[in-house]
Amino acid sequence: MATFELYRRSTIGMCLTETLDEMVQNGTLSPELAIQVLVQFDKSMTEALEAQVKTKVTIKVLIIIDGHLHTYRFCDNVWTFILQDALFKSEELTENVSRVKIVACDSKLLTQ
Repeated sequence: MATFELYRRSTIGMCLTETLDEMVQNGTLSPELAIQVLVQFDKSMTEALEAQVKTKVTIKVLIIIDGHLHTYRFCDNVWTFILQDALFKSEELTENVSRVKIVACDSKLLTQ
């Protein structure tokens, strides 16, 4: 199963990385084991989100209030979008967000 390192930049991923770095610096953990922990984190996050998240969301950019797609990028099969004044809609909730970063990858690549 292939994985992406998308979730390492999340709050929990950053905390894990900082903790592992500290443990490596203190000699508590080898660098090789720290890398194995990060790889397992990538796999576990992918599996957990695939199994537990069932909500579908529609994203629209508000043109009326000068909202727009600020930046987009495609690199290594990963899309990154930065939206300004985005409107998020789900079945129960509508939320306006002034700035949001979306990182997306092709889920078919995760099952290879």
